[in-house]
Amino acid sequence: MSKMKTKSGAKKRFRFTATGKIKFGVAGKRHGMSKRSTKFIRQARRTEVMSESDQLLVLKYMPYNR
Repeated sequence: MSKMKTKSGAKKRFRFTATGKIKFGVAGKRHGMSKRSTKFIRQARRTEVMSESDQLLVLKYMPYNR
């Protein structure tokens, strides 16, 4: 049986922590920052850890990163 392929969009957007959780960058930072609040800009700098229910979908896209 051949190997399963990783979705190329998923490998660009998600990273795994040492404990197996998934990190992602916050959306909405590309342009139009003048209409965003200062609180949003400050909180969107960091990456966030994905919720458990959303992780199940991403794990299907990245079969070898568990």
